[in-house]
Amino acid sequence: MEGSPAPTLSVGVLGGFEVRFGDEPLDVRGAGQRVLALLAVRHRHRAAARLDLAEQLWPDAATERAAANLRSVLWRLPRPRGRVLVRCTSRTVRLHDDVRVDLWDAQDRAESVHGSAPPSDAELDDLLDHDLHRLLQHDLLPLWSDEWLVVERESHRQERLHALEVCSRTLCRQGRYGEALLVGLAALRSEPLRESAHRTVIEVHLAEDNHAEALRQYDAYRHLIGTELGLPPSPTIRDLVAPLVGTARRRRPRRAG
Repeated sequence: MEGSPAPTLSVGVLGGFEVRFGDEPLDVRGAGQRVLALLAVRHRHRAAARLDLAEQLWPDAATERAAANLRSVLWRLPRPRGRVLVRCTSRTVRLHDDVRVDLWDAQDRAESVHGSAPPSDAELDDLLDHDLHRLLQHDLLPLWSDEWLVVERESHRQERLHALEVCSRTLCRQGRYGEALLVGLAALRSEPLRESAHRTVIEVHLAEDNHAEALRQYDAYRHLIGTELGLPPSPTIRDLVAPLVGTARRRRPRRAG
């Protein structure tokens, strides 16, 4: 329709790989996926050198063959309605400025939470409007085994979990307990053994005076870390629920007889 906005070209690398033109998935396979993923993950702010990109993708091939392989892959990338996914020069390759990348959106949201001051009410509303907990709940290409992804994946995982916890604690301080719990549980689902995520959820329950829920969360974590790692909870999380543990013991009914 005349006057309607043009469909967005997007590359997705969170939770899995996909390329879309608006609502339409585009067929990109094999080395084409690797090229786009490398550009999305490692080259947001600077173009990739063609030679370096080719040698990384085809490390066992001769330099000339690797360069030819890259040219072939770039030429075969889809061009819906004449739109291109990459910008190429004789020396460099990068994603086109019009391409949207979910990882970049997630990084921007996480950075807005990691500031020196807690996010304001308006900033939190904007983050939640963009469905922060959904955007930050997926790992980076979790089913890929490429060596170059190991550090990148862990870096993103730590960044997004920390952002979710900060956002949850800020919402809790503002009395927005339901939203705080939703965001905190998103971090917990992503990493069930992460103690700071359990502390965040417990703190929300305590702020709401849901003492039984706080104890239930602590007991679940204590059992999990004992079963999985053979470790006790840290003094920090024990201190968090210590007053409740003492109260529960004093109120426990005595057995008859």
